[in-house]
Amino acid sequence: MDELPAALYDDAACALLLVGPDGLIERANRAAHGWLGYAEGELAHHVRILDLLPVGARLFYHTHCQPLLVANGAVEEIQVDLCGRPGRLPVLINITRRRIGADTFDHWAIFKASDRQAYERELLLARQTAEAALEARRGAEAKLQKLYDQLSEADRHKDEFLATLSHELRNPLSPMRSALDVLKVKSEHGPDWPVLQVFDRQLRHLTRLVDDLMEVSRIAQGRMQLRREPVDLAALARATVHDVGATMAASRHTLHVNVPETPVIVNGDPTRLAQVLVNLLNNAAKYTPEGGKIDLDVACRDGHAEIRVCDNGIGIPPAALAGIFDMFSQLEPALTRSRGGLGIGLALARGIVELHDGTIAADSGGTGCGSAFTVRLPLAAGHAAPAPSVLPDLPRDLRVLVVDDNADAAAMLSQALALSGCAVAVAHSAEAACEAARAFRPTVALLDIGLPDMTGYDLARRLRAMPEGASALLIATTGWGQPKDRERALAAGFDHHLTKPIDLALLAGLLRQRQGPAA
Repeated sequence: MDELPAALYDDAACALLLVGPDGLIERANRAAHGWLGYAEGELAHHVRILDLLPVGARLFYHTHCQPLLVANGAVEEIQVDLCGRPGRLPVLINITRRRIGADTFDHWAIFKASDRQAYERELLLARQTAEAALEARRGAEAKLQKLYDQLSEADRHKDEFLATLSHELRNPLSPMRSALDVLKVKSEHGPDWPVLQVFDRQLRHLTRLVDDLMEVSRIAQGRMQLRREPVDLAALARATVHDVGATMAASRHTLHVNVPETPVIVNGDPTRLAQVLVNLLNNAAKYTPEGGKIDLDVACRDGHAEIRVCDNGIGIPPAALAGIFDMFSQLEPALTRSRGGLGIGLALARGIVELHDGTIAADSGGTGCGSAFTVRLPLAAGHAAPAPSVLPDLPRDLRVLVVDDNADAAAMLSQALALSGCAVAVAHSAEAACEAARAFRPTVALLDIGLPDMTGYDLARRLRAMPEGASALLIATTGWGQPKDRERALAAGFDHHLTKPIDLALLAGLLRQRQGPAA
C-alpha cells in the first residue's frame, strides 16, 4: 500500500480501511475517521474491525463473509450498520482479500447507505406508482375494449336495422314506381304530364334516399358512390327552383333565375347535383332577411358549367370565409336559428362537387354585403340531355312470369310490362308460379324472394329443374340489396338481381337479352 499515493487514498470519496490478519485496522482514510467520529490517527493500530460491528453483524461476518473471503477472495455489497461515535451508520461494504508476503490483508471500501436507502425508497415508490398506473391503464383498456365491443354490436344491429328498413320501404315504392310508369304512358303530353313529371322526380329522389340507407357507413367515411349520366344543368336548375319554391315564398324572397335555353350537359349524378343546388338556395334563403333577393345563374365558361347563387343577405365576414365549408360551420349571429339546420349543407355540397371533379367557392364583400357561391363542373362534350323517361319498347315475343305476393306490386309491374309489348302471367306464391310456368312456358321470370310458401331462392331451383323453366332468364326482384343478397341469388340459379322499385329501363336491357320463346 506504500506505493499508493497518499492523497488518492486519504481523499477518496468513500471510507477505506486496511485490516490486518488479526482484525486490527492498519490504515484508515479521512472519510473513515470523519464518518465514524474518530480523530486522525485514532483508528489505525487502535481499533479492531469487529469493534465497529454490532453483535448481529459480527455473527454475519463470521458465518458468511469469512467463508466467502477464503473461497472467493471478495465480498460485495454487504449492507450493515457500523458503530461510530455519533451512533450507528448504515453502510454498504465491499471487501477484497489480498496476500502480502506471508500475511493476508482485507481492503474495506465503505459507502454510506442512508442516501441509497432513500433512493431505494423512491425507486420503490416510483415502481408502485408505475404499477398502479399500469393497472389503471389495463382497467381503462378493458373498459375501452368493452365499449368498442358494445359499439361494434350496436353498429351491427344498426346495419341490420337499416337493411330491414330499406327492404320495407322498397316494398311500397315498387308498386308506386310501376303505377307511375303506367300513368306516364297513358298521359304522355296530356294535361297531367307536368304533375307526373314532378311525381316522377320526387319518387326517384325518395328511392335514392332509401338506397342511401344501405350505404350510410360509406357516406360517413367519405365513400359516397355516384351514379353518373349526362345531366342537363339548365333543366336541373329549373326543376330545383320548384323544389325550393315553398321556402322562398315563406320568407318572401324574390328568386331570379337566369338559365340558358340550350342544354348545359355535365357527366354527373342528377340527384346529388340537385342536392347541391337545393343546399345552396336554402342557405341563401336562411341567411337573407325577409323580402330579400336571390339570383340563380347557369352558364358555360372556359369549358366548364358554372352555377352561381347570389344573395343580398347578411354576408360572410372575411375571417369566416376560410371555414365556411367546414362541417357544422354556421355564421353567427344566424338570422333564424329557429329554422334549424346542423350546418352540414355546405360541407356536403363541397364533397359532392369535388366527387364530380369540380370546385365550389364562396365570396362576400363582408358583413351586410351579401354572398355568392360558385360551382364549376367540367362540361361533357358530345353528350345530349336524356329524354324524359317513358316505358321501353320491348320485343313482342317475350313471355314474362311475374311472381310477387304483393298484389299491387305484381299488378302494376305486369301492366307496365304489358304496355311495353310483353306477354305477362302473374302468380302470388311459389306453387302458383310452378303451375303457371308449366302452362305459360316463360321466357323470363321475375321472382320476389319473400314468398309465403317458400323462398324465391328455392323457387328458382325448382324452376331450373323443370323443362319449362330450365332456360328461362331468372331475375330476382327484392327489397334486399346488399352484396351478400346478390351473391345468394346467383348461387341459387338467378341470372340477375334487381332491387325494388324496379327500374324498367334497366329491366328492359336485361329482357332484350332473351328474345324468342324458351326452349
